[in-house]
Amino acid sequence: MPRVCFQLQVKPARIDEYVERHRAVWPTMLRAIEASGRRNYSLFLRPDGLLIGYYETDDDAASAKALADNPYTAEWEAQAAGFFEALPGARPDQGAPQLTEVFHLEDQLAALG
Repeated sequence: MPRVCFQLQVKPARIDEYVERHRAVWPTMLRAIEASGRRNYSLFLRPDGLLIGYYETDDDAASAKALADNPYTAEWEAQAAGFFEALPGARPDQGAPQLTEVFHLEDQLAALG
């Protein structure tokens, strides 16, 4: 099961608003994420606006396509785009750089047998 971690930068002047917006995400958006196959989805925010996201999915490309095709996602992301430092030529939800996993405890424990 792929584990995906990504990074974005929230504009420092909009951090409080960003946090407040995520206290009650639209139910339609929550269901869209769930229907896309993403699980165990979390966002972590540093005081300077560095945002790290993490989720698990069986097929990241299919999950991304399902969200890109969902009208609720497009509306949510259009409204959310102003919170982030610009990503050249991409919506934040589609252009966030993914981080490379270098260690996973369960994988190494399983390899021990």
